[in-house]
Amino acid sequence: MRHLHYIFAITIIFTLNSCSVYNFTGTGKIDAKTFQVNFFQNNAEIIEPGIDRTFTLALQDLIQNQTNLNLVKNSADLTYEGEIIDYRISPMTATADQKAAQNRLKIRINVRFTNKNKEKDDFEKTFEFYYDYPAEQQLVGSTLNNALKEIFDRITQDIFNESLAKW
Repeated sequence: MRHLHYIFAITIIFTLNSCSVYNFTGTGKIDAKTFQVNFFQNNAEIIEPGIDRTFTLALQDLIQNQTNLNLVKNSADLTYEGEIIDYRISPMTATADQKAAQNRLKIRINVRFTNKNKEKDDFEKTFEFYYDYPAEQQLVGSTLNNALKEIFDRITQDIFNESLAKW
């Protein structure tokens, strides 16, 4: 019976100790208190108004929701900056009469990440994702909103994983 108490105590200690290193978002210990996301300018050949602001806010929101870091305007421990470098719509599949049956919106974003406290984590990398939609639909309104949400959800999660989760 006495051994059972020791085993239980050791199990509790290891469990509590491991919780200090990992959290539910999959990040390890983050050696930072603040972050900033600079405005991601749209430098793509095709300019879709507002996507630069939408992306910048999406990245800020994701980091705020998945960490306990504080968002600041400057002099942050972690800095995200970059630009939207490609916004492209391409036909993907054709019908028997050589018309597009499906189109693809692809967005590519160049990101520079700086960690003031751990320079070896700094990187510059391109992230991209796409959204396929029926060719008879116009890429406006809810179709565009759905496309941007799906693309930005994936890209921001990939950026988060690369910078903080190390996946």
